[in-house]
Amino acid sequence: MEWFTGPGYWLSRLVFQRALAGVYLVAFLTAALQFRALIGGRGILPVPRYVARVPFRRAPSVFQLHYSDRFFAVWSWTGCAVSVALLAGLDSRLPLWGAVLAWLVPWALYLSIVNVGQTWYGFGWESLLLEVGFLAAFLGNDEVAPPVVVLFLLRWVLFRVEFGAGLIKLRGDACWRKLTCLDYHHETQPMPGPLSWFFHHLPRPFHRVEVAANHITQLVVPVLLFTPQPIATAAASLMILTQLWLVLSGNFSWLNWITIVLALSALELPTTPPDTPGAPLWYVIVVLAVAAVLVTLSYRPARNLVSRRQIMNRSFDPLHLVNTYGAFGSVSRTRYEVVVEGTSDDVPREDSDWREYEFRGKPGDPRRWPRQFAPYHLRLDWMMWFAALSPAYAAPWFGGLVERLLENDRDTLRLLRGCPFPPDAPPRFVRARLFRYRYTTWRELRETGACWERTYVREFLPPTRLDRVAQRR
Repeated sequence: MEWFTGPGYWLSRLVFQRALAGVYLVAFLTAALQFRALIGGRGILPVPRYVARVPFRRAPSVFQLHYSDRFFAVWSWTGCAVSVALLAGLDSRLPLWGAVLAWLVPWALYLSIVNVGQTWYGFGWESLLLEVGFLAAFLGNDEVAPPVVVLFLLRWVLFRVEFGAGLIKLRGDACWRKLTCLDYHHETQPMPGPLSWFFHHLPRPFHRVEVAANHITQLVVPVLLFTPQPIATAAASLMILTQLWLVLSGNFSWLNWITIVLALSALELPTTPPDTPGAPLWYVIVVLAVAAVLVTLSYRPARNLVSRRQIMNRSFDPLHLVNTYGAFGSVSRTRYEVVVEGTSDDVPREDSDWREYEFRGKPGDPRRWPRQFAPYHLRLDWMMWFAALSPAYAAPWFGGLVERLLENDRDTLRLLRGCPFPPDAPPRFVRARLFRYRYTTWRELRETGACWERTYVREFLPPTRLDRVAQRR
């Protein structure tokens, strides 16, 4: 069945699978280290409370059947172990059917987590990992050359990621059409990286070139993925270079890395493929059946691409098999940050000893330089960015966060850079204030050593003690 396989992509498959296993490892590690504070039994948005009101058919997950923090921890660390095994090449040591099942294991494990993750897992790269992970299960192993239909479907995913992001920009904020969005983006993005300050201060004409190049990469180059080689390889290589540029300019969890992984599957690397036997009939039938289902499910994402009311980051089925993607349809012109503070004073006053809680990734102390965290995902820090955009984004979870800070909750404090209060002496009151942040100039950086300058805007949450926040919840 020469029509069914593409022997020239055996090395691309190998690199793709190992890189995907690495992304899986980061995702499971993020879940294992952060779940107790966010969705644990005593978390801000507990899983038991969620599954009590959401039926299994809407959110299929093993945690619909049973939940405990210990069980979730075992589930997440199992995902880490399976990811490490696949990274080490477990699938190549198994028969073909075993390799298929081995790749379905991390997909099923992570699906159960995402479907009960609620707000904390509402990011597009969660669905993207699941969609790509499901397809990876049918790429096969060393016993057979990669199926052409699966390689095509991976390119279809990459096309939707890039082309969808390009369209949402053109249909969204006018600054994308005026080529001016990068005058603001590096300063206002959710979580700046260590080089973001320098990217922001690049000459404005260079920013215009960046935006124009982005439009070409996202609206023209994706079409070339479906052309003959070596054009498709050149298109995928250009996408990889663009994503690496984005990796340098900010912290976008594993979004850029999973896009790079997708592009790797489209490369035809110059190497001699090994001799492999023909694909067994059962494998051909399974792959073609899965492909038929996914092509059918692709109708709604495809329709969304051409719709004037295009939506971003939406799953159309509870298994996250085919989804729609996109990012930064609008770009903020001003950066706001919610600064959370606590005091031990019995009566909170403006001149009280207010101590600031420092987060790991989001801007806080103007003198603290941003760090690189991606592909690791700081979920709380990202949601704090949304909270600064509008209190409505924070309504489901911010009260729970404040309550746990007032309790000096150990799991919650582990998500932060540090706690300004001793473990046995939690604050009496916690408040939140909204500040405007802007990057300092080169001169201000030399004189003060601060990369940010911040200005108080308004109160976000008045001084609150434990009994008051409990009443609000």
